[in-house]
Amino acid sequence: MYVLGVVGDEARAVADDLAAEFGEDGRVAVVARDPTASDGTALETSADATYRLADGGWTASGRDRALSDVLDDLAPEYDRAILVDFPAADVPQVVVGAGPEEVDHAGETLLEAADADGVDPAEIRARLDATEPYETLESLVAEAKRSEDAPYSGAIATFTGRVRAKEDADDEPTEYLAFEKYEGVAEDRMDAISAELEEREGVFEVVMHHRTGVIEYGEDIVFVVVLAGHRKEAFRTVEDGIDRLKDEVPIFKKEVTTDEQFWVHERS
Repeated sequence: MYVLGVVGDEARAVADDLAAEFGEDGRVAVVARDPTASDGTALETSADATYRLADGGWTASGRDRALSDVLDDLAPEYDRAILVDFPAADVPQVVVGAGPEEVDHAGETLLEAADADGVDPAEIRARLDATEPYETLESLVAEAKRSEDAPYSGAIATFTGRVRAKEDADDEPTEYLAFEKYEGVAEDRMDAISAELEEREGVFEVVMHHRTGVIEYGEDIVFVVVLAGHRKEAFRTVEDGIDRLKDEVPIFKKEVTTDEQFWVHERS
């Protein structure tokens, strides 16, 4: 799922136009900040979540829900998500409105425009699709299940790599890892590895994703998902997949502990 933020004076109008454009070739979710409910008083019950279902659609409300939790829920079902008025979100952002340079926001600036007329939705879609998608284990499993060979599959095996604090009790704790990818080459190599593994008897789908940027202790880094006929092929292929990804894909890791920081490949 590709995630786009829209901030500025005309953010909501632009988000509507983008949702219409994005919806032409996929499912779109819009997440809008509601300033009237920031203190939680909008809840009508003491439940943690409330869903309302009707013939024309559904609505939901709840408490203690972070933006990352919402994106995790959306990723398996939607192709793109638009965040309206979340300037702190570290996602590609479109800044629109009077004085766009004055809008303080995180994430890459995809476009700055003085008003909604300066935003071309088709251009934004092309730029967004060139960024790194927001993937979770659940979204990749959902992708594998959509394979045309899914009726022949009796097994899904997965691997998730995460940031550990330390290997030994005496190690200094790792605060975060930072990953950089050899753009274009890394994606092509992962695609090639997946295609080669899918040539195995009984292996139908191999999906890989490696996050880049800063990933903090306890967060997920890399996923491998294998859809196969039986568990033996699935287990063997998921292990070979992560081994080959680590050995063959040009992704560079910087480790930052409480005492130092260093590129891991320089100490290998």
